[in-house]
Amino acid sequence: MSAATTRSRTPDRLCAEAVDLARGAAEEAAAPGVVGEHAGLVSEGDRVVTHFFECKEPGYRGWRWAVTVARASRAKIVTLDEVVLLPGPDALLAPEWVPWSERLRPGDLGPGDLLPTDQEDLRLEPGYTGEEEPLPSSAVSHEMAELAEAEDADVTPGTPAAQPTVPTRGSIAAVAEELGMRRARVLSRYGLHVAADRWEESYGARTAMAQAAPATCLTCGFLNPIGGSLGQAFGVCANEFSPADGRVVSLAYGCGGHSEAAVMPKPPQPAAPVIDETRVDPFPLRPARGAGSVPETGDDETAELGHS
Repeated sequence: MSAATTRSRTPDRLCAEAVDLARGAAEEAAAPGVVGEHAGLVSEGDRVVTHFFECKEPGYRGWRWAVTVARASRAKIVTLDEVVLLPGPDALLAPEWVPWSERLRPGDLGPGDLLPTDQEDLRLEPGYTGEEEPLPSSAVSHEMAELAEAEDADVTPGTPAAQPTVPTRGSIAAVAEELGMRRARVLSRYGLHVAADRWEESYGARTAMAQAAPATCLTCGFLNPIGGSLGQAFGVCANEFSPADGRVVSLAYGCGGHSEAAVMPKPPQPAAPVIDETRVDPFPLRPARGAGSVPETGDDETAELGHS
């Protein structure tokens, strides 16, 4: 029968009565006046008992001082094992730690803050890969061509019953339609200047965020260019953690979420452990007997009876 199954759940009498010893150890480890009343005990094994005392330390509501005492077999003296401060069932505990990358939310970035981007950030890709084959999402890729052919095969030939009027292909109206110029009214030069001044005031080079930024949006990978004459001075921010996400920003604007502001290095990967399973290392259970050593007895308790 193993030693684990022979342990008694009944607390040892001498260890259970050593309340003063346990209290003295707790008061020695803690600050004066923070050890409260005795809050019970629990049997940890054969002749091993842990006493609990209330903790009066501010900020440690529900915590308890745990003092473990023990005694040797057939011994009448109880000795101290360890003293530790442990949380009780209703203890006030700190919330579970969450990495900063999971705590960060859009809008948390302030002036002067730097947001490192991972080297394998899925929101960014190299500006030039050197591959002649277009990306799978490209309109001229083989995957998109096959998808277009499959969709055309499912189209029923013929003219729909109700079809909107489409200008004749090749006409001036058709060209204007493709260029997005078939509108009744467009922005005047004055309207463009007013919009540019408004965007520059909110997300321009003179804002506090831009003054503390490590670089401008002109070199940021999260900047999405816009067309037209305003595209020479403005773009759209596509960084979800930037305060300007989804906003029209000046090319001279900047924030700590710049894609190249701080790149997080990859954590070093430890080498795989080398396990040699081809040989066996013998380990003796007992040290070698010396010339003048005392013969060992088969039972510790028998040896104790011989010396009593």
